[in-house]
Amino acid sequence: MSNTQNLGQQDGAGDLGATLPEQDAPALSSADHIALAQEHSAHNYAPLPVVIAEGRGAWVTDVEGKRYLDCLAGYSAMNFGHHNPDLLDAAHRQLDRVTLTSRAFYNDRFGPWVDSLARMVGKEKVLPMNTGAEAVETGIKVARKWGYEVKGVPENQATIVVAGANFHGRTTTIISFSSDPEARTGFGPYTPGFRSVPYGDAAAIEAAIDDTTVAVLIEPVQGEAGVIVPPPDYLPRVREVCDANRVLFIADEVQSGLGRTGTIRACEHTGVVPDAYLFGKALGGGILPVSAMVANEDVLGVIQPGQHGSTFGGNPLAGAVGSTVVRMLTEGPYLENARKLGDLFGRRLEEFVGRGVVSVRSIGLWAGVDVDPELASGKEMCRRLAENGVLVKDTHGSTVRMSPPLVIGEEDLNWGLDRFAEVLEDLRAGR
Repeated sequence: MSNTQNLGQQDGAGDLGATLPEQDAPALSSADHIALAQEHSAHNYAPLPVVIAEGRGAWVTDVEGKRYLDCLAGYSAMNFGHHNPDLLDAAHRQLDRVTLTSRAFYNDRFGPWVDSLARMVGKEKVLPMNTGAEAVETGIKVARKWGYEVKGVPENQATIVVAGANFHGRTTTIISFSSDPEARTGFGPYTPGFRSVPYGDAAAIEAAIDDTTVAVLIEPVQGEAGVIVPPPDYLPRVREVCDANRVLFIADEVQSGLGRTGTIRACEHTGVVPDAYLFGKALGGGILPVSAMVANEDVLGVIQPGQHGSTFGGNPLAGAVGSTVVRMLTEGPYLENARKLGDLFGRRLEEFVGRGVVSVRSIGLWAGVDVDPELASGKEMCRRLAENGVLVKDTHGSTVRMSPPLVIGEEDLNWGLDRFAEVLEDLRAGR
């Protein structure tokens, strides 16, 4: 008998895992951590000098013990807050059972999860992946295959209409239709088959469509661009244009969906039902990357075994956490809190216009704040806010993006906005 049969078994005599003693990480300062990261990691991010060690709810704590109000929430991945007990309980219980089987086999978390997710958004099928960019790539592949097999577009001629200033990820194909030079420059040759038009302009989408067009891929609210909320008639007009031209309407709800705007789907604000949704970020509860394309059989049915997949997509841990996310959204207080505090959030931010802020755009607990560039860049504003205990993220010049967890309370939200006001006053006073 092989002497390796018990390796890795929890109660086996040959359990190698049990022989490894736990080791506490050495106590390093923030400066030590930052120096190590700078020396040994690729410089594809330029983070603020904050080294987070713990998180609870809407608050995080750095390695020196300083607390910060997290008003970014992992770009909406942490919609349910840090250390959420429901999500941790689901993850812990699944970690004790099985975490990965691959899609070569079924697992007992997969069916219930995809059923609940599909039902929650009124669709029939789910194609699970991991990251938001993978969900977008899935949408592109499915749209092209649908175009060839269902619409009858000539092979290799499919086109997809997208919006300028979009952010759908950073894969080679996705950056091929990005208008952001930082994401795009130096990574050619670019993938063909995309036509970009101005965001918010449904007439431009209509003009870009021809017999080769298989889909329109847009964000219901553009997050990376600065939380750009389109005109109220935009999404309904896009739906009409897609229907009139037999084109799929694919909504990238990776950031805007799952409660961020006070609804499960941002498209709900205008009563629009796309042909497909792309979800990610909050779908994994801030515990692991989970994403999905959700559509009906007439769309996702074009994918057959071997044509698309992921080793980790739909894994048991993702199913356990994802099912809990669905339950929390449908039964919990998160949407109501985002709507209620979203009104307060928007009103208070509007008070800063003319007092160091040029303009504000908000929907639910999500806002883009344009700081007067003569006062400070977005990066400088974020740095000063961090010094005052509030974490946010800049985007495009002097714009600050804010997306606190949906669990935040009114007192904490007001505290964070008070710090924002104080930083603006300091800047205006030349301090």
